[in-house]
Parts: sequence; structure tokens; C-alpha cells
Amino acid sequence: MTPPKTESCSFPLVITDQSSMRKWSRTVRHRQGLTLALVPTMGYLHRGHIALIEEARKHADAIVVSIYVNPGQFAPSEDLSTYPRDFPGDLEKLRVLGCVNAVFCPRDLYDYRDAGSRGGRRDEGGVAARSCVEERECGHETWVRVERLEKGLCGKSRPVFFRGVATVVCKLFHVVEPDVAVFGKKDYQQWRIIQRMVRDLDFDLRIIGSEIVREDDGLAMSSRNVNLTPEERQKALSISRSLSMAKHAAENGEHGCQILKDSVIRAIEEAGGRIDYAEIVEQDTLEAATEIRSPVVFCVAAWFGKVRLIDNMEIDS
Repeated sequence: MTPPKTESCSFPLVITDQSSMRKWSRTVRHRQGLTLALVPTMGYLHRGHIALIEEARKHADAIVVSIYVNPGQFAPSEDLSTYPRDFPGDLEKLRVLGCVNAVFCPRDLYDYRDAGSRGGRRDEGGVAARSCVEERECGHETWVRVERLEKGLCGKSRPVFFRGVATVVCKLFHVVEPDVAVFGKKDYQQWRIIQRMVRDLDFDLRIIGSEIVREDDGLAMSSRNVNLTPEERQKALSISRSLSMAKHAAENGEHGCQILKDSVIRAIEEAGGRIDYAEIVEQDTLEAATEIRSPVVFCVAAWFGKVRLIDNMEIDS
């Protein structure tokens, strides 16, 4: 596909404010007549992110990668400051890749004001709440929720997570105005939630789900993997290995979900992991399945040390 005439693909333009991003995007889409893909990330890029960008190349003429560590995705018990960051390294990886036209790294997409303070009233999701005399004194207060799809899986233990995801992704779509956006299937629930939000709110764009990228030993790639000790990382292989065994069993006639779940839970716990959840759900609705009679996805979240890992495998038998 032909890159935009205004920028060299080898040196992506770095944009930090919404108005400049929207102006650039509209120039590319309307004046130059090119299609635009967005790849949203929280940075600390690895081969999984590169796969998303390569997938985006199949669907659009120009690519924007957003890098934004979203505070709205973190519960009060989670330390935002410990999330790994390497912005200079990220830019170098994108430069070497040679096909990213712009990098959108906004300073803030949501005005929390004192939401990060230790004191003050908190809302039902754990985010600090405020009262004010005049509307202009308040920060943002509008949230986007996909109510049913956000309740299960990660939503049980992380009640503010998908509210933060949907709201910021919605804002990214409004600012960047892409034709296509690419999300990784490792965050399966997130991918389905964004699909549903786009459908329900009539966004004029396509959501593409990109397959999970794994290390050579099977561990699903994640920016959080760097926080595992060598011993924890080895033990964490129990997630992908047990999921693979469950998938193989299902494809060979074992359709009882509880039996399959028990086998995965046992394998992870025996390796020293702590299960958050292990659920088999319908691929489209994320409703829990008791028997495999239609396409499902086996989703797992587990702790190894202080690191929470997620993984999944689709089962189509």
C-alpha cells in the first residue's frame, strides 16, 4: 500500500496533543484519500505489538500507533508507576519497522484531577470521586461501559478495568478517526468489548482481532513478562501448556467444560501459580459454557509471584 506523501514511513511523526492528531489524520484520510489504521498500545513494545502493526498493514494505507498508559485501567491496589515503560526504545523499534506513519502519545486523555490522591471519596469502582460547586472546576466524569460483556472473566477481579479501557479507546477513535483498529486476541474480553462498543455506538470502523503471539516456549507475549523471575517464568509455562492439552482433549471428544477446567487449574496450581479464573465461554457472547457444542474460548488468568498473566485458546470443535 502507498504511504502518505506527507511523511516518511521510516521516521514516524510523534504527536502529543489531540487537535494535532485529528488534523494529521484528516489530512491523510480526506485530502490524500488514504485509509488509516490505529494500533492502540500502552507501550513497552514487543513482538506481539509488532504483529499487530503488521496485521494493520494488510488493511490500511497508513498506520498510527498510540502509546498511552491508561490510568483508568488500574485499580487503587495496582501501582501505575510500576508499569514498564521505554518510550525511546519504542520509537526506535517503530523506526526500524519502517511502516508506522505517526505515533500518538497524548499526555492525558482523561482528567482525573485528584483521582490519584490518597484521600477523598471513592466511587463504586474504587476511583476517587469529587464534588464541586461549579461544573468548570471538575475533571471529566463521563464513562463508556459495555455492561454485560465487562462483568465476567477479568471484570470480576478488576471492576474498573473495562470502564477505563472502553472510555479511553472511545476517545482514541474520536481523535484519530481510523478506518480500522487492530487489537490482540490475548486480551480476548477486551477485543470483544471494543467490538460491541463499536457496533452499539455506530462507529464507522472495523475492529480486527490479531492472533496471540507466543515466545518459542509457548508463553504468551506480554509487557508484564519482564517482571517475572526466571523461576516464575518457567512455572508460568504451565498456563499455555495446560491450555494446549485442554484444547487437544476437546478436539478429541472431551466436551465437558468442568473436566477441562479442573485439569488446567490443577496444572497451574501444581506449578505454583494462583488462579484468578479459568473459564470456558462462548466466543461471541462470553457466556459461560457447560459443554462444548459451539465455538468457545478457554480463558485463564493466574498469578505467578506478583505478576498477573492472562492467556486463552479458542476451541472450535
